[in-house]
Amino acid sequence: MAGSILTVDDSSSIRVAIKVALTGAGYTVTEAGDGAEGIRKANAGKFDLIITDLNMPVMDGLTMIEELRKIPAHGGVPIIFLTTESDAALKQRAKAAGATGWLTKPFQADNLLKIVKKVLGQ
Repeated sequence: MAGSILTVDDSSSIRVAIKVALTGAGYTVTEAGDGAEGIRKANAGKFDLIITDLNMPVMDGLTMIEELRKIPAHGGVPIIFLTTESDAALKQRAKAAGATGWLTKPFQADNLLKIVKKVLGQ
């Protein structure tokens, strides 16, 4: 019952950590290094979930979510923020933009899997 997940983060080590955790649980993972690349890859494929960082070059995660939510095909795709930020006002902005959940870095692989499964209803 695994799914296809797009992970968007400018840190290659974070992308690798996410990919290892998720592929080990049977998920297919596609990677992007910034929000603009994330939008391109989201438009080129079909994803059950998107996990994104907030602070990235070219396009940040919040802007990426706002742009994705304007595209009908991505309206119902859950998006989880995975970031070092924990500010309550920022979390509210993210929720208003269309984020489904929030996980703070550094993360534990089992916590990430638990959230992914919950969001995907598994």
